[in-house]
Amino acid sequence: MNHPQATVSPLKRGKRAIKADETRRALFAAAATVVGKRGYEAASVAEITRLAGVANGTFYNYFDTRQQLFDQLLPAVGERLLEHIRSRIPHDVSGIEREQLRISAYFEFFRQNPGFIRILDEAEVFAPNAFKQHLRNFENRYMNALKRQLEHGELGAFTEDELQAVVYILMGARTYLTLLWRARGRNLRKDFEKSLIDTYVKLLRQGLFACETRTENTSVETAAASSKQAKRRDGASRRGI
Repeated sequence: MNHPQATVSPLKRGKRAIKADETRRALFAAAATVVGKRGYEAASVAEITRLAGVANGTFYNYFDTRQQLFDQLLPAVGERLLEHIRSRIPHDVSGIEREQLRISAYFEFFRQNPGFIRILDEAEVFAPNAFKQHLRNFENRYMNALKRQLEHGELGAFTEDELQAVVYILMGARTYLTLLWRARGRNLRKDFEKSLIDTYVKLLRQGLFACETRTENTSVETAAASSKQAKRRDGASRRGI
C-alpha cells in the first residue's frame, strides 16, 4: 500500500530557512568572537557552539569541519564590515569627505569588533583561501567605488590603470593605522583615533610631497618669467631703448 508523502507547506519551509540562516549567523558570530580572542588554532567547535547557543552536533549540519568554517569566516565578517561602511556614507557625499567617512566607519567597526584584527592577521596562515577571498572582495568593492569617483572627476590626476595600486595603498594604511590605534591605552584611543583620521585625510588631500611639487612649479614659473624678462631686455637694447 502506497502511503502519501508528507508535504511541507511553503510557510514551514520559509520558517525553517529563516531558522537555518539565524543559526548560521550565530555560528559565524560566535566563531568571530572565539577566534578574535583565542586565535584560529585554539578555537574549538565546542566553545563556538556553546557561545552560539546550539548543540555541538548542530555545527556539522552547517560545516563539515572546523576548517570549513574558518575558510568562510573572514569573508563573512569582512562583508559585515563593508556593509557597515556603506551604511555610514550618505549618497550625496563626494570627494575627500567620502573617504573620510569610510575610514571613520572602519575605526567604528573595529571599536565594536576588536577581534577582527586577529581574525584578519592570522587568516593568511590558518585560512589562506579566506584571506585571498577577503582581499578580492575588498579590492572589487573599493575599485568600483573609486572608479565612480574617478568618472565624476573627484580623484585628481589618477588614471583607471592606477586605481588598483591606490586601493592597496589605502587598504594597507587602514590596516596599520588600526594596529597603531590598538597599541594605545584604552583611555587614550578616542583622541588618538581622531588624530589618525585627520592625518590620513590630510595626506590624501595635500599629498606627502606637495610642497616639493609646488617648489618645482614655482621654479619653472620663475625660470620662464626670467627668460621673458631677458628677452624683453635684449629686444629693448637692440632698439636702443
